[in-house]
Amino acid sequence: MIKYTYIGLLLFSFYAGMAQEAKPITKEDILSQVIENNNTIKMAQQDVLAAKGDFNQTNAILLPNISVSHTGIATTNPLMAFGSKLNQEILTAADFNPDLLNDPRQIEDYATRVVVQQPLLNFDGFFQRKAAKAKWNATELQSERTQEYLVLEVEKAYMQLQLAYKTVEVLQKAQETAQENQRIANNSFQQGYLQKSDVLAVEVRVTEIENQLQYAKSNILNASNYISVMTNADENQILRPTDSLTVKGDDITNTELSENRKDIQALNSAAEAYKQMHKADQMSFLPSLNAFGTYEMHDDKVFQGNANGYLFGAELKWNLFEGSKRFGKSQKSKAEYDKSKLQLEQYTSESQLELNKALRGLEDAKNKLILTALALEQSKEALRIRTNRFEQGLEKTTDLLMAETQYSQKQLEYYATIFQHNYALAYVQFLTKG
Repeated sequence: MIKYTYIGLLLFSFYAGMAQEAKPITKEDILSQVIENNNTIKMAQQDVLAAKGDFNQTNAILLPNISVSHTGIATTNPLMAFGSKLNQEILTAADFNPDLLNDPRQIEDYATRVVVQQPLLNFDGFFQRKAAKAKWNATELQSERTQEYLVLEVEKAYMQLQLAYKTVEVLQKAQETAQENQRIANNSFQQGYLQKSDVLAVEVRVTEIENQLQYAKSNILNASNYISVMTNADENQILRPTDSLTVKGDDITNTELSENRKDIQALNSAAEAYKQMHKADQMSFLPSLNAFGTYEMHDDKVFQGNANGYLFGAELKWNLFEGSKRFGKSQKSKAEYDKSKLQLEQYTSESQLELNKALRGLEDAKNKLILTALALEQSKEALRIRTNRFEQGLEKTTDLLMAETQYSQKQLEYYATIFQHNYALAYVQFLTKG
């Protein structure tokens, strides 16, 4: 008896200490913290930025490429020496002396060059740009779907926290009932109305509930820690929901799979990206047209430019054959495009299957909720009757314990069914979200 009292005091002090440290929190608070701090969302946002960066790189097919360089050389090469003097505009009649042409003295040339390259017609580049845009769009949609999934996870995690507290509440009431039964049993034993085995059975029930309470309290810690990980907060913080677990109304307005669902749209955009890449590979067989221009300044001193000149023009280039490389690349992109269409079709079919399963699960949860509520009322009434008879000495201890255990189990089952129903409802809403 002393051992059981000691255990009870330890558990009471543990629960009381934990209740003092618990931080009240609402589902809206968790949701706002998840959207702001969750690492999964942040990583998805970085994927979007990376895809945007890929798209911005395709600006190269529209905008010019400009470079500036300054080069210094010293040479006795006949051709280079003559050309350097010519660029510096210091060539004289004496420089045409064959001896000087064949064996020139060392000459220095410092050249500043500005080179401009402007794409004009690059058909493959235009389709590569479209592919990058489609990929960027797909990544944005997938990021939005990730956020929608985390909203569902917040809903689930918050309900798990509510269920954990409800379980503790039920078990604490069961503990009070069991302790009262233990007091009655001890009095009856002292008066000779009960046997020692009956008293031991009641004590076993008290210990059993204490053990269940310990596990239920651990579930509160587990649920709190999971929410803390989602919100990227202190994992040691114990959380307490501000509202209780109740049945949510069935407000489903749509039971059909929407083609506008973000993940399905993302796969559509991904397929479009593969399609545009295949077109880009096909367009690589066509010629490209690019303009170019150069402005140069030459001098025999660093960073000077007494002589200058420019050059500009255009190039029409057509690579007729690259060892069948382009044929293989086009074949590969066509296969990837066809594969993406099959993946979209398969994913849509699996999504419809999952939705059908979720709708059946919701219907089953509704029926189970009705049955568990009825069973709870019946077990409550049975416990009331047996408790009254036990207090009058008309009921066996084992029958009372069985009724009390059954009532406690039906309470826990009822709240677990509420959780199943509410989550099934939230999951259907998630699957049908457009």
